[in-house]
Amino acid sequence: MKINKQSGLIENAIITLSPNYDKRPDQHDLSGIVIHNISLPPGEFGDTFIDDLFLNKLDCSAHPYFEQLDGLKVSSHILIRRNGEVVQFVPFHQRAWHAGVSQWQGREKCNDFTIGIELEGCDDKPFAEVQYTELVQVIKALCHAYPKLTYEKITGHEHIAPGRKTDPGPYFDWQKLTTMLKREK
Repeated sequence: MKINKQSGLIENAIITLSPNYDKRPDQHDLSGIVIHNISLPPGEFGDTFIDDLFLNKLDCSAHPYFEQLDGLKVSSHILIRRNGEVVQFVPFHQRAWHAGVSQWQGREKCNDFTIGIELEGCDDKPFAEVQYTELVQVIKALCHAYPKLTYEKITGHEHIAPGRKTDPGPYFDWQKLTTMLKREK
């Protein structure tokens, strides 16, 4: 897996650009990775609802849960589906709207300096093995392309927005990710 630094896109990813992004205050300050989980509706996988949400095309009448999402404008840089498919919604040098009100390592507004990676999943089910494999490859490519990123600068949404967010949740295996990344060094 390789990143085209000029375009900010991962080669071989499915590129589906979201309108929900803007310019980073400092395009060169990519100094953290935030891992999330998402499923729409919660606990259901394999539909296009996540893409629709990030593209502002979600039919909020399609499911009762979606009513609360009406008018929401969010995005993430990357989505890794349960089957391992990698979809990119925002170029890395742009600011995706994934973290919301957040603070990490003494800095607020984590969208300004982090890359958001969504895993198709939820807080109460294990993630697929192939998602960890692809996550490691994405992280490896990011750290190679952007020197301020390291394997140690990875956190969860729950850590930067405690009390407000719970993802990637208790089923995300941080130890597995750490072990797999160590093998990549």
